[in-house]
Amino acid sequence: MEKKLGLAALTALVLSSMLGAGVFSLPQNMAHVAAPEALLIGWAITGVGILMLALAMLLLTRLRPELDGGIFTYAREGFGELVGFCSAWGYWLCAVIANVSYLVIVFSALSFFTDTPELRFFGDGNTWQSIVGASLLLWLVHWLILRGVQTAASINLLATLAKLIPLGLFVVLAAMVFQLPTFSMDFSGLSLGVPVWEQVKNTMLITLWVFIGVEGAVVVSVRARHKKDVGRATLLAVCSALVVYLLVTLLSLGVVPREQLASMRNPSMAGLMVNMIGPWGEVIIAAGLIISVCGAYLSWTIMAAEVPWLAATHKAFPKMFARQNANGAPSASLWLTNISVQLCLVLIWLTNADYNTLLTIASEMILVPYLLVGAFLLKIGHRPLHRIVGLCASLYGLWLLYASGLMHLLLSVVLYAPGLLVFLYTRYSHDHDNSLNMQEKAIIFLILVAAFPATWMLMG
Repeated sequence: MEKKLGLAALTALVLSSMLGAGVFSLPQNMAHVAAPEALLIGWAITGVGILMLALAMLLLTRLRPELDGGIFTYAREGFGELVGFCSAWGYWLCAVIANVSYLVIVFSALSFFTDTPELRFFGDGNTWQSIVGASLLLWLVHWLILRGVQTAASINLLATLAKLIPLGLFVVLAAMVFQLPTFSMDFSGLSLGVPVWEQVKNTMLITLWVFIGVEGAVVVSVRARHKKDVGRATLLAVCSALVVYLLVTLLSLGVVPREQLASMRNPSMAGLMVNMIGPWGEVIIAAGLIISVCGAYLSWTIMAAEVPWLAATHKAFPKMFARQNANGAPSASLWLTNISVQLCLVLIWLTNADYNTLLTIASEMILVPYLLVGAFLLKIGHRPLHRIVGLCASLYGLWLLYASGLMHLLLSVVLYAPGLLVFLYTRYSHDHDNSLNMQEKAIIFLILVAAFPATWMLMG
């Protein structure tokens, strides 16, 4: 009999999937695009938006507890089969790309211990040595999850506790050496030559990236011991992560000037620790990053494998992915996910892409699934609170689409287009009526019309 996940395991799953690689690179990533004034505004928008999204998920688990197939079931129930499929497809692609990014950053962190000015061994996580190491780690985690999701979730709980130690140490040390004049130097970012509102926009995909995983408990809600724990775990994890991100970002700007922080190599938290306690700081953060990312990678592999399995059980993905092994693990879906990750690792090696490139792509693919969560609550909510939360979550989703910019939207269209073939095959594999309704024809037409010029512009 499959063991169910309790509140602690669900909270750890969500927190671990959010507190991954991003938090260790957050100081440099944010300082590169914004000054303190814009960062305070950006975090205020993100904090309210992500809390509204988490609250929307909590309310939906109470209003529609039978929809335990992850966030894609909200899209499908509210807006039809094709929209539901696109939500599942976009979320799964985001999870695959996130997993690739975690593997890349693990070996980029290992380069702190192996690389010298004369020897580039692991480099930025995209050398052939890094790809071989990442592949070994990929299939080790694959084997672990095949032993059962509960086993993997228990290990993830320990990894989550372990990663909080270096983060807590960094916050304490940064608070001790924080200098208000350093923080307030060029408060509005005149040296950036970019208006404050544009700076705020530029922080949005970065702040979203570090919160991707907020839906983790909802994705595995079918495995929860108590349905009420799903919403509780989501809110607990989001509030905890928000406090950590605020402290890490704002305290860093009081340790070194923004320009110096913006030019640091990632993970920039390592450079800040060296500044505070000497060479051992780099070792502490690099080790913490590796533990943190391995935990986040485990969480994301569980979630990535759950999506095609859940979608297949709800007849939104081909039925071959509905298979589970004797341990209750979604084996067919896990093979699909990890073979896709392996192919992406090879592409990383061939194209020499890095972590920041993957961050942008993964963030873009999650925008539509998140927007549809708020829109579904807005559609079915029958109380003023439901409508207010649904409206706020939807507005946050629309703001993210606007802030991401035209090129990133074009990229997402190109990645959604191949999914249409999978959607049509899914109809066939589940012996559905293969005819398309008017809404589905209109959506397919719009995606295909946008995909051709989008591909041309991206190639250019």
